[in-house]
Amino acid sequence: MKTHCLTTESGGCECYVELPEADSIGCVEVLATVCSTILMVLTLPISIFLCFKVVQEYERAVIFRLGRLRSGGARGPGVFFVLPCIDNYCKVDLRTVSFDVPPQEVLTRDSVTVSVDAVVYYRIRDPLNAVVQVANYSHSTRLLAATTLRNVLGTRNLSELLTEREAISHSMQVTLDEATDPWGVQVERVEIKDVSLPDSLQRSMAAEAEAAREARAKVIAAEGEMKSSRALKEASDIMCESPAALQLRYLQTLSSIAGEKNSTIVFPLPIELIGPLMNITSSITSKMAANSATSATTVAEPRPSEVID
Repeated sequence: MKTHCLTTESGGCECYVELPEADSIGCVEVLATVCSTILMVLTLPISIFLCFKVVQEYERAVIFRLGRLRSGGARGPGVFFVLPCIDNYCKVDLRTVSFDVPPQEVLTRDSVTVSVDAVVYYRIRDPLNAVVQVANYSHSTRLLAATTLRNVLGTRNLSELLTEREAISHSMQVTLDEATDPWGVQVERVEIKDVSLPDSLQRSMAAEAEAAREARAKVIAAEGEMKSSRALKEASDIMCESPAALQLRYLQTLSSIAGEKNSTIVFPLPIELIGPLMNITSSITSKMAANSATSATTVAEPRPSEVID
């Protein structure tokens, strides 16, 4: 029995006791090994098919002899040898495995109940620990993933849950990897698949979003009206400098209206446009009246011959 002391990062000291290795073979084990070897020799060549095993490139075999883990680590890939009756082995798949976390009812930090499901990707990093340290590493990892999902999401608000999925997934991946490291399991990736909200909350959020959109639309419309009023003011200032421009604008508006529909159009005619015509008409009328008066005076005067008679 040996005692080891290690210095931690915080400056403390941790001690643990190392038990003696159980590599010494007892008499019973020696006798069982000899009997198994004799049995293998007597049953040749049939025993060859029972003693030689094959594991694939992506697999490893953990061998136990009389219930004790054999030294040398996991076997594979390729062919390895076992003794009949006293050796048994477990195959461990090293490929990445994925599984769905069932939908979990989670209460967020702002007291909103949501249903969240996720997918987890993991692989076996150490086959020996995966077989010796945990009874069923796959089932244990699934249960731990569901618990970690509830714990991590319970510390987040609903807005963070909807907008920060990548950060939450990374936090879950780190937490799961640390927890499953003694089991020889490495969690490679965690992804949140779907976040289901209650129907009442969905309607409330839709109404809030619609109200916000309407408010933004009104603000945009008001800004447009303000800009258009400024443009109209500048146009009116320009038209005031040239009265003919206003008349051309009237005629352009009349032309655009007449091109769209055939209807009766009441067009306002400004006094300034017909003022010169009225002045000309009045001058012509006054001249005609003066000419008429002059001709009447000429007719009324007596001729000289009539006066002599």
